[in-house]
Amino acid sequence: MVEVTDAELAQAKRRWEAERAERPIPASVRFDSSSERVVVEFTNGASFMFPARSLQGLEEATVAQLGEVELLGETGLHWESLDVDYTIAGLMNGIFGTKAFMDAQRRGGQSRSPAKIAASRANGAKGGRPKKSAQRS
Repeated sequence: MVEVTDAELAQAKRRWEAERAERPIPASVRFDSSSERVVVEFTNGASFMFPARSLQGLEEATVAQLGEVELLGETGLHWESLDVDYTIAGLMNGIFGTKAFMDAQRRGGQSRSPAKIAASRANGAKGGRPKKSAQRS
């Protein structure tokens, strides 16, 4: 086993505190019912907000359930009654659910409605999409 002196431990603690002071730390979180967004406030005065219902597991939540959001340490958000947890870093990187959920969200505008199918067939009957003409100067 490695022996750690009191001086080494104190130095490590000072180093950890200095590193911690350099990064933003979440101070509070709240659900804004008027905009239906979750707002995370940081100790450095910065804020991060996102639409609550865009997160997997929160799509069908009631306003009361969305309001139950709480900080999970310094790194996460937690909704107890929904059993939903997210890391703040992940949310800030745009990770709002599993890959399958995120892919389904992106495909939203690509649905094949009867109107789109009919328009596609009508365009096909006209010869399809016009060819791009190459113009050279």
